[in-house]
Amino acid sequence: MTDFLRVPPFPGSKPVKFSQPGASAEDPEAIIALLKTHRVGGSFWGSQPPIAPETIVACPWDRSSALAMAKRAAGCETPVLFWIIDPRVGDVPYATWRGQADPWHFASRAQVLWGRSDDERLMIARIAGCATELMDDRECPSLRDQIVSSVLQHSYIDPFSAEPTTAAKIIELLGYWRSLIDANRPIRAAAGMAFWKRETVDPLLWGGGETVQHISTVRALQALPADAAVAVWKAKTPPELLAAIEARAVGNPALLHEVEDGFIRSIGLGADCVPPLSITVDSVGVHFDPAKESGLERILNSADFAPEEIERAEAIRALILSSGLSKYGVGSEAMARPGGDKRHVLVTGQVEDDRSVLAARGEVQGNLDLLRRARAAEPDAFLIYRPHPDVDAGHRKGHVPDDSALRYADAIDRGTPISSLLDMVDGVHVLSSLAGFEALLRGSDVTTHGVPFYAGWGLTRDLGATPARRKRRLNINALATGVLLLYPRYLDPVTALPCPPEVLVRRLIAGVRKESRFIVPLRKLQGKVNRWRFRAGSIEEV
Repeated sequence: MTDFLRVPPFPGSKPVKFSQPGASAEDPEAIIALLKTHRVGGSFWGSQPPIAPETIVACPWDRSSALAMAKRAAGCETPVLFWIIDPRVGDVPYATWRGQADPWHFASRAQVLWGRSDDERLMIARIAGCATELMDDRECPSLRDQIVSSVLQHSYIDPFSAEPTTAAKIIELLGYWRSLIDANRPIRAAAGMAFWKRETVDPLLWGGGETVQHISTVRALQALPADAAVAVWKAKTPPELLAAIEARAVGNPALLHEVEDGFIRSIGLGADCVPPLSITVDSVGVHFDPAKESGLERILNSADFAPEEIERAEAIRALILSSGLSKYGVGSEAMARPGGDKRHVLVTGQVEDDRSVLAARGEVQGNLDLLRRARAAEPDAFLIYRPHPDVDAGHRKGHVPDDSALRYADAIDRGTPISSLLDMVDGVHVLSSLAGFEALLRGSDVTTHGVPFYAGWGLTRDLGATPARRKRRLNINALATGVLLLYPRYLDPVTALPCPPEVLVRRLIAGVRKESRFIVPLRKLQGKVNRWRFRAGSIEEV
């Protein structure tokens, strides 16, 4: 018999079963309440076909039951929809949905479900408060007894840690997956996703049916249903296709979902083709562009952060600080202060032609100008310049010759883990770098010369013009709740299942990696060649 609580078949995920024979002493009434709240159990990721209000849903289990229900339906004035899972049931002269579907969707719309006593679809209808009518000769057990037999006669294992857990915790995890799947249901296609990213991106865009379709032409876009949303990595989407996607979303912005790297990404650089283990998917805007509202800004402005969410964010922050975790890796070592008793300030370079930099830079004209402005603001400080790793790897634009950088900086640092630098310095100057957010997590003072997503909430010294929309004053744990807990999506590199942020943080701390053994070394070699050619003066900056 199929388990009532089961793992959705996310694309590429490893086989995971989180229940085994045993018993749980949890309160059945509490379990019923949790199931109703999270709307999980059964194939909750299934399709959600249109259902007219007050429809009778008939759930036959064999041919004879289908014929009996069809005879009963002939006398009904209300519409009857047959939901047939087993193809051996055959045809009936009524509207029919065949195959798996979301039983909670049916239960929320139907007037009544007809079926047999041991059908989980009817049990779900009872949990949801929908009427049921038995069409077999068996006596129906109480809902409490059904929950005991289907849920509480099992023991449970956390799919990520393999440690014992409770049915309640599993239901909450299923609820997390349900929220992700429901958010993805409108997304039918994706554009701009490099092939080496798809293994990790596809599960995070999955809406419960087929794996998202990757398109690269306007013709493929035009073949989509009119209401199909497209997830877009704009910087990598062909211009003609991007223009068509944007034109299609005029008047209905929800047809375009912007995808970008998350804030805890991977061990290794995106420019080296290391796939992201975290992404953001935003149907409102994009978090790095202050010109318009984004989903993240909406969360930070108006979300009612629950105490347990704040506690989780605080715990994640503590894990990050104790491990030295940053966007691209993990590791920290104590650093001496090269400037002695002087105030130490870190200035972080960025990729000058990156969309995030162009959108948020304000009046700053590149990395050298950022250094000049930082020195003007900190005339007596010991300034340390840190080139961006993608630029230093030879893949992206933004190189500042060392002699030019040292006109304003006292030192240039390339090899030290960024977390070690952030732990050592007293302050950080950024254009819009994520290093500014990582510094805030550590309690450092941060000066923003552009307009990053974390500026304008009362935690930073802002020299750029922050949007008047950002009215709320936040403490660091509230900011971390929105930025790390509520906005991004995360993938566990071990099970290939979407996961809470705590799981990915622990995996990265443990050194778990996910990358191509062929592509990444090749990309690193390409970067070395680019750096050599650039420094030799044979090519312009890439």
